[in-house]
Amino acid sequence: MPCYSRPRRNQTQAQRRAEVKKAVTDIDKLVAKRKVGIKVGPQGAVTFTGLDEQLRAGMTDVCIYQMLMNRGSEGTMQRVIEAEQRAGRKISQKAVQKGVHSHDGGASWHPRG
Repeated sequence: MPCYSRPRRNQTQAQRRAEVKKAVTDIDKLVAKRKVGIKVGPQGAVTFTGLDEQLRAGMTDVCIYQMLMNRGSEGTMQRVIEAEQRAGRKISQKAVQKGVHSHDGGASWHPRG
């Protein structure tokens, strides 16, 4: 998983996996409680709003989304559905795979690169 491929300086692979697992668990709880928001862009890309860099643990929105889709709680899945309904479109797996992302909470969107 790409989320594991960005270890911090002097961090082992096992330490990175543990860091990502904890971050995803924490983010899942915050999304489920509506403390972190989800926004779907015009092309179906996804971004998380209200998520600070410390909690993000160096993960992109795409990585966070993929991890939550694999391990997220029912509450988080409901927040994803609500975000799609608000946007009037579903999250596009093509946009996710292409790495379309936002650095400003969904005000602007950028291709991977």
